[in-house]
Amino acid sequence: MSSTKSKSKASQPRPSPQELQQQYNRYQSELQTLASKIGELEQEAEEHNLVLSTLDEALAEEPDRKCFRLVGGVLVERTVKDVVPALKTNRDGIQKVISNLVEQYKSKDEEFENFKREYNIRPQPAS
Repeated sequence: MSSTKSKSKASQPRPSPQELQQQYNRYQSELQTLASKIGELEQEAEEHNLVLSTLDEALAEEPDRKCFRLVGGVLVERTVKDVVPALKTNRDGIQKVISNLVEQYKSKDEEFENFKREYNIRPQPAS
């Protein structure tokens, strides 16, 4: 049974140079998209941290102080004690998404490296 598996893998024709180039470009594009999304979300998480550090001071001194929050394009008036837990939940959710995207990036990068190794692909330096 194992001999049929190895025969079927060996009988697959090698992709054409154009197909290899397309696959290579697809991997690069996917990695670039993931990296940009990770950067965007890291910036958003950092903004949440900045706001939370400011509001933590207000929460300690004056928890009923009013503050404004943008929800779905609408500015809503709330108190600091209402907003801080929601912001922490949002920040934690963003951080979970970032860690999932980082894992996806690592697995896609490993897949890309295996692809390059399998077809002996080495990028040519730009001239």
